[in-house]
Amino acid sequence: MEKLHINLDEKSYDIFIEKGIFEEVGKYISKVYKKKKIVVVTDTNVDRLYGDKLLRNLQNSGYTAVKVVFNAGEENKNFDILTEVYEKIIDSGIKRGDLLIAFGGGVVGDLAGFAASTIYRGIDFIQIPTTLLAQVDSSVGGKVAVDTTRGKNLVGSFYQPKVVIIDPEFLKTLDKREVRSGMAEVIKYGVIYDIEFFDYLLGKEDLKGFMADIKKIIKKCCEIKAKIVEKDELDIGIRMILNFGHTLGHAIEKYYNYTKYTHGEAISIGMYEITRLGEKLGITKAGESDKIKQILKKYNLPIEDEVKLEDLIEIMKTDKKNISGILNFIFLSEIGKVEIKKVTEEEIANKLLK
Repeated sequence: MEKLHINLDEKSYDIFIEKGIFEEVGKYISKVYKKKKIVVVTDTNVDRLYGDKLLRNLQNSGYTAVKVVFNAGEENKNFDILTEVYEKIIDSGIKRGDLLIAFGGGVVGDLAGFAASTIYRGIDFIQIPTTLLAQVDSSVGGKVAVDTTRGKNLVGSFYQPKVVIIDPEFLKTLDKREVRSGMAEVIKYGVIYDIEFFDYLLGKEDLKGFMADIKKIIKKCCEIKAKIVEKDELDIGIRMILNFGHTLGHAIEKYYNYTKYTHGEAISIGMYEITRLGEKLGITKAGESDKIKQILKKYNLPIEDEVKLEDLIEIMKTDKKNISGILNFIFLSEIGKVEIKKVTEEEIANKLLK
C-alpha cells in the first residue's frame, strides 16, 4: 500500500495507491465519511465495466448507494449534462452532508467534482480515478470544471476531495490509446520537474515495460503534484508550471471540437510545439525539443498537427489563464526546469508568430 498526504491545512487529504484496493473501497471511505448515503457519478464506459460492482462493494460495507450516469466523452462535459446530473442527484434523495463519488476518468472527475462543489453550496466528494491520466494528474489537486462553447474548463472551482483512491488494476481494461494519452501527463512531470524521472521513462523499452512499474510511476507523479499543490493550491504561482503544453493543447482540443485528439494527445503536441517555440525565442536550451520528440514518439504520441499557430490565437484569448490580456506561457529552460513568462495578446500576435 502506498499512501501520500497532501497538506492543505483543514483541506488536507490522503491518496491511497494499491492494486486491488477497489475490492475494499468501503474501508477507505469510512476513514473520511461516517454516514450512509452515497451518490456515484460516472459515465457510460465506466458504468458498463464497474458501476454495479462499485455499488455492491459499497453496499457490502453498509452504505446506501445510487448511481448517476452520463454519456462518456469530453463533448459531454458541459452545462446541459451538468444540469441533468444536478437533477438526478436531487431526485436520488442525496442531501447536504451526504457524499458524492467521482468514479471515472478526467471528464468524470471534473464534472462530478464541480457538481459536488456547487450543489447545495457544496457536498463532500472523493475521487476514484479509472484512467491513467486521472490517476497521475486530474484526480489530485482539486481543480474541477466544465467546458463552455468558448473553451475548455472556463467555469470551475478549486474544491479538494476528502480522499483519492487509486487502483492501477483499472488500467487493464483501458484501451492503449487512453493509456498513451495518460502517458503525456506522466512525461510532463519529468519534463518540468525531474530530469531523473524523464530519463527513467525514456529508458523504458516500451509501453509494456512502463506498465510493469505502473504503481511506482503513479506514486511518483502524485508526489510531484502534491509538492506543487501544497505550495500553491490556487494556481497563482508555481502550480502554473503544471500547465506546460496546456495553453496550446487546450486550443488544439477546442479547434477540433474535442473530436480529433484525446486530451493527452493534444497536450503532447502542445509540449513539443512550445519547446520548439522556446528554442526559437532563445528561452529554451537548444536541442531540448529533440529530446521531447524522442520520448513522445517512443510512446506513440503525436508531436505535430497541420493547424497553424495563428489559427489558435483567438482561442487562446479566451483561455482561463488569460488575465487582463496577459497569458502565462510555460517555457522549458531545459529538461527538469521551466520558466513562467508573461506574454500579452499583442506579443502573441506580433512576436510568437514571426
